[in-house]
Amino acid sequence: MHLFRLDASVRTTGSVSRALADTAEQAWLAEHPGATVTRRDIGLEPLPSDLWAKAARSAVDPTAPKAPEAVDLNAKLSAELLEADAYVFAVPLYNWGIPAHFKTWIDLVLLNPRFGGAGDRPLAGRPAVLAMSRGGGYSPGTPKHGWDHSGPYVQRVLAEVLHLDVHVAEAELTLADVTPAMESLRGMAADLLKTGHEHAAKHGRTIADLVAR
Repeated sequence: MHLFRLDASVRTTGSVSRALADTAEQAWLAEHPGATVTRRDIGLEPLPSDLWAKAARSAVDPTAPKAPEAVDLNAKLSAELLEADAYVFAVPLYNWGIPAHFKTWIDLVLLNPRFGGAGDRPLAGRPAVLAMSRGGGYSPGTPKHGWDHSGPYVQRVLAEVLHLDVHVAEAELTLADVTPAMESLRGMAADLLKTGHEHAAKHGRTIADLVAR
């Protein structure tokens, strides 16, 4: 069994998305002891953000320089996805959207026409856990409802472009403990975090069971 894990948080200590992903990964490993886990940490080691632009220019402009480094990196990123049986993606909300380095990863992965075009959908149906964290509150009825431009986008890319079977574990109000203005929300934040970890553990077991079938 082979699990691929991607982390997009720029934090290590205190990162909620990483903690949720840890819970999902541990649940997976409890079902598949000794399984292979391939990790890519684009939060700590971002991918070159200019490679996609170079590759795109060379594709539409025959006079533009070729971008073999983009082709080589795409092959490596594609192999990481193709070789895995299941996935854990840990993605925080930054400035109401996805981290720039996660968008770079998506752009480079989708250079592979098997993933982004009318290809053969090689990842279709493979199970994935998406661990998401949001520092504030974006649920219906909150002042910033609708400001989360990350969750729907990431889920759409993973589920409808890469065709993965996505199971979401999430927590919000994660900045309540360190933000005085959010003190009254700390009890709610703790409950949401607890539920997020419960879902992460459940989904970790779920994707492990799905792969074992």
